[in-house]
Amino acid sequence: MELTADVGVPSTGESIVALLIISVVFGLINAVIRPIVSFLSLPVTCLTLGLFTLVINAAMLWLTVWITSFLPVHVLIDTFFWTTILAALIIAIVSTIVNRLIASVTPLNP
Repeated sequence: MELTADVGVPSTGESIVALLIISVVFGLINAVIRPIVSFLSLPVTCLTLGLFTLVINAAMLWLTVWITSFLPVHVLIDTFFWTTILAALIIAIVSTIVNRLIASVTPLNP
């Protein structure tokens, strides 16, 4: 994956702003579109014992790349399938770790 700008390589400040914008787009896609896709693909996810969620994560990353291609700074994926699947796997692992950390810090009864 590569972060590029229409006018060349972005500076550090521009990269931070671009990554924030891209992460907001990815968060919105995960908040709005992913639950619908996950619900519609529930039978396939059950048949594959949850492995299809990697494909869903990869599709959400691909959608993020496509939407941010219309912005001045966007993400490029060199080879779609394996790079995106690897990124989806990393996102799933990090998300699991963060969710467990939050669950261990946050008490169940307020």
